[in-house]
Amino acid sequence: MSELREAAMTSKAWPFEEARRVLKRYEKAPPEKGYVLFETGYGPSGLPHIGTFGEVARTTMIRRAFEAISDIPTRLICFSDDLDGMRKVPGNVPNPEALAEHLQRPLTSVPDPFGKFDSFGDHNNAMLRRFLDTFGFEYEFYSATEFYRSGQFDEILLRACEKYDEIMSVMLKSLREERRQTYSIFLPIHPETGRVMYVPMKEVNAKDGTITFDDEDGTEMTLPVTGGNVKLQWKPDFGARWAALGVDFEMYGKDHSTNTPIYDSICRILGEKAPEHFTYELFLDENGQKISKSSGNGLTIDEWLTYASTESLSYFMYQKPKTAKRMYFDVIPKAVDEYHQQLRAYETQDTKARLNNPVWHIHGGEVPASDMVVPYSMLLNLASVSSAEDKSQLWGFIQRYAPEASPESHPGMDAAAGHAVRYYNDFVKPNKVFREPSESEREALEDLRDRLKNWDGGADAEALQSMVFAVGKPRFDPLRDWFTALYEVLLGASQGPRFGGFIALYGIDETTALIDAALAGRLVAG
Repeated sequence: MSELREAAMTSKAWPFEEARRVLKRYEKAPPEKGYVLFETGYGPSGLPHIGTFGEVARTTMIRRAFEAISDIPTRLICFSDDLDGMRKVPGNVPNPEALAEHLQRPLTSVPDPFGKFDSFGDHNNAMLRRFLDTFGFEYEFYSATEFYRSGQFDEILLRACEKYDEIMSVMLKSLREERRQTYSIFLPIHPETGRVMYVPMKEVNAKDGTITFDDEDGTEMTLPVTGGNVKLQWKPDFGARWAALGVDFEMYGKDHSTNTPIYDSICRILGEKAPEHFTYELFLDENGQKISKSSGNGLTIDEWLTYASTESLSYFMYQKPKTAKRMYFDVIPKAVDEYHQQLRAYETQDTKARLNNPVWHIHGGEVPASDMVVPYSMLLNLASVSSAEDKSQLWGFIQRYAPEASPESHPGMDAAAGHAVRYYNDFVKPNKVFREPSESEREALEDLRDRLKNWDGGADAEALQSMVFAVGKPRFDPLRDWFTALYEVLLGASQGPRFGGFIALYGIDETTALIDAALAGRLVAG
């Protein structure tokens, strides 16, 4: 056994813990299908969102961890439930009134309001695939419409006919009394109107593989359950899909967790082993409310990528997936800086520590070096004091601090400088509030300014930090009050950078001038 595999078998990192659970399924014999199957599901009624990214990113992390501990081949299927009926007309599409006549038809039978694809479902599926491809995910795309109509699902649908009473028994226990009266696991698709019908069954014929029901006008109809004539209700569909594909692992949000016993039972009734699950906590906005597509609260993918890299978002997704996390703009700088701290730590870590490092999982073991010579939070402070409108303004400071760096040699640093300028102008600048120093703070600032005027230690961040400490220590108890004063008086913010590093980056003369401006009241005056 290689050193990496041996370390991976005992790693406490959550993707390895999940991967070992999947491997345990095959400790006696390898899978008959020849591979381990990971799946993520997607409802294509709207555009992909940040939860979609998180689900595929985290599943990919577990898949990569599995590949580190096993030689069994793997597959990842992204399954789109595009045979689902359109329940309401989306408000964010062109000519929404033209879609009204297509309510309850499968999304792949609804015309594309954008006029680019054969159907609305095809449009949304294309958006999903483009979304996944943009981030470089390795996956196979499955359409429920194709899955049902091609016959791939037929065997399991016929088995569902045979086991109809057992599956209904599982489902009826979870339903309210009034719903039980009309519920069926099968939803016929009307052969003339094309609508998905929610009607009770008069007969389920296991021998013929057919269902009989009354049409909305009272006409009795019989349809085969095969060939895309019928679809399953969404909860039975979960378990039946697992059985049909042989899914070994699927994760989903906490809002699905109460249904897990239902999904598992149906999969087992249909003769297959239920997959391993991972239930993650949902994201919250800055007010602690659940992020939802319909209300539009919280961050979108595009918003995150306006201010930071994909890798920083993956880092945020990696952290404590079983803990509810607030996801709003303030978390971005911290995620960027912590991601790069982990990249730098990775270079000197042993195998065991590397496997516990989030960046191993973000990059599947192929971890790049960090080229961030200046932290993102420091870039924000630079943008603030220089009122930067363009990243080129920041490069003047960056290159004085790190002469070897350039936009060409440090593309990650260059992208971060652009992100920081946008973040500063959109979020920091509107909220900057400077204040006048108190008498004791004014005296300390004058001392700091005078020491900087006589400084001959060069741009040594640690030496400058020690000098800042020396100014504050005899005057402030606790010492953090001194740093709070520096941030509020000089930067117009309640918190800020390691100040010695800031001086080294911004410049001795520039910091001296900044202190003079604050003492003269020019920063408060704006």
